Amino acid sequence: MNPHPVIEVEGLRKRFRTRRGPVEAVAGIDFRVQPGEFVGYAGPNGAGKSTTVKMMSGILLPSAGRVEVCGMVPYRERKRLARRMGVVFGQRTQLWWDLPLEESFELVGHLYRIPPAERAARLARLEEVLALGPLLAVPVRSLSLGQRMRAELAAAVLPAPEVLFLDEPTIGLDVEAKAAVRDFLRELNRDQGTTVILTTHDLDDITRLCSRLMIIDHGRLIYDGTVEALRTAYGTTRVLVVDLAEDEPVQVQGAVLARAEGRRRWLEFARDEVSAAELIARLLAGHEVADLTLEEPDIEDIVRRIYRGEAPP
Repeated sequence: MNPHPVIEVEGLRKRFRTRRGPVEAVAGIDFRVQPGEFVGYAGPNGAGKSTTVKMMSGILLPSAGRVEVCGMVPYRERKRLARRMGVVFGQRTQLWWDLPLEESFELVGHLYRIPPAERAARLARLEEVLALGPLLAVPVRSLSLGQRMRAELAAAVLPAPEVLFLDEPTIGLDVEAKAAVRDFLRELNRDQGTTVILTTHDLDDITRLCSRLMIIDHGRLIYDGTVEALRTAYGTTRVLVVDLAEDEPVQVQGAVLARAEGRRRWLEFARDEVSAAELIARLLAGHEVADLTLEEPDIEDIVRRIYRGEAPP
């Protein structure tokens, strides 16, 4: 028997009034999220991602439908829910701009009434995994974007929320900062069982972190399933990248030469016509190979096809 969902959304809608008339940002969506899931929520600009998160976190009032988080209606019980929920918006801060980071964390601890010993233990762990120790005396306004994002995550999870909503948490971060944030989120979900909803344009975040992907477009869910299932259903072409020992022509049954640079060849093949193992065996039977890798379908290209209606679910 499945546990009770931590998030339930039914027929959820949100309309905004504009000078040009009403706009339906979220047009009737339904989904459930079980405790401990790590869900990616993707879509183009204006698709309704952030609006959905704001309704789930109680910032916005739905125009119609039902949403419950941890058994509570967010806009009615926002203060109660705040003790069980963490929120990080990539372009906004919940830290105190002019205070040293350490004092911001102390204020968060007082606001959520976290016992001092418990707060100290949690902070010590967060400082370690997010490399915040050298930053504690630094005013928030002086932190770089990557440093501030790590600090925002620490503040959001300090109260040990059951659910964490993340809206573009890696936007603008460099490669190293992204890696640190991803490692932290992966550990939080795995070790603490925190349910995470991640909205992002960065599909690399989703493929590296999420067990489930929901895609929204024009306010409607157009896909809800695993990343691998999306690849299997819509990513029919795979690519074998081969580094040959000698620069020579390559022809392998079941594959098409898509590109060649020096001794490197890109061989495209249909996953439902030949297996990678079979193709590699045919290649090795006729050529000496220095190295080879298998490239799976690019998730961004697949999603783009769905947006364009080329591969409707």
